Amino acid sequence: MTKLIKVKDHPHLYRDGDTGAIINYDTLGYNQRIKRIESQKSQKEELDDMKRDIEEIKSLLKDFLNK
Repeated sequence: MTKLIKVKDHPHLYRDGDTGAIINYDTLGYNQRIKRIESQKSQKEELDDMKRDIEEIKSLLKDFLNK
């Protein structure tokens, strides 16, 4: 079993005794970050939808004006 060693001055960080890897056990911070990423992704999708809608409106206006 791997021994975890607490990292000085970092309450959520531990070092894996076997591999030396740093492990972050800050689940609250992790969940907040995931929510921010999802929110940014949602906002980008909304912007992309709006851009497509604007392009469609422009195309319809051009067709209308050319008739």
